[in-house]
Amino acid sequence: MKIAIIGYGKMGHMIESIARERGHEISVIIDVENEADLDSKAFRKSDVAIEFTRPDTAVNNLLRCFSAGVPVVCGTTGWLDSLQAVKSVCESGKGALLYSSNFSIGVNIFEAVNRYLAGIMNGYPQYTPSMEEVHHIHKLDHPSGTAITIAEELIAASNKVDNWKETPETSEVTANSDISENSDNSKTLYISHRREGEVPGIHTVTWDSPQDTITISHSAKSREGFALGAVLAAEWLAEKCKKFSVGPLKLGSGQTGFFTMKDMLKF
Repeated sequence: MKIAIIGYGKMGHMIESIARERGHEISVIIDVENEADLDSKAFRKSDVAIEFTRPDTAVNNLLRCFSAGVPVVCGTTGWLDSLQAVKSVCESGKGALLYSSNFSIGVNIFEAVNRYLAGIMNGYPQYTPSMEEVHHIHKLDHPSGTAITIAEELIAASNKVDNWKETPETSEVTANSDISENSDNSKTLYISHRREGEVPGIHTVTWDSPQDTITISHSAKSREGFALGAVLAAEWLAEKCKKFSVGPLKLGSGQTGFFTMKDMLKF
């Protein structure tokens, strides 16, 4: 399989290494100095692209992939305001995208547990949820895209909260104070964030009651899990799109061009 890599930072290098180990060919590597190669013949002949860049460039990169007829896996976060517009392009049959805020298989299992636990907690009013995420100092967005996904899925499954906010940095928001039953913010899920060293990512959901605390957490040991998941997603998407004509991609009747890790993992 021919894989194009868009974004050649630490993740791009790791994706290249894993893709080659799995027997794939890297058709082209595109970074800030050669963005014009998105229009190259080598790029158009790619079976799939993997995009890890910046929030301010991601949407344009995705649209150029669609124009070239190249399915794309995207792990860039921080551009969710444009997600619906990009999704609409895919649903119209003019592109194929597998988007995830986190490609780690472990994180996606964690998210499934989070949804299940949030549903269980609907029957136990004494528990109140809160969240924390920790990442390396180079991460620009906060809360992390993964934290937002976890929060939104918890909200969808829960009758306790209907919105999320970042924990104010100047105060210590706890489940027993700012989001108490008598507070104006009783329906708010608070997310705190920390940026430390080279931490790949830690996400924690806490359910607190006057009697005890239940915590679920995922801690990444390195970026390798994210990179491997992205390559596995690229393999899955490319195989999916082989069933349809590409150039630009046109999906069959009843098919959508927008996918997530839930589709791939069949959660």
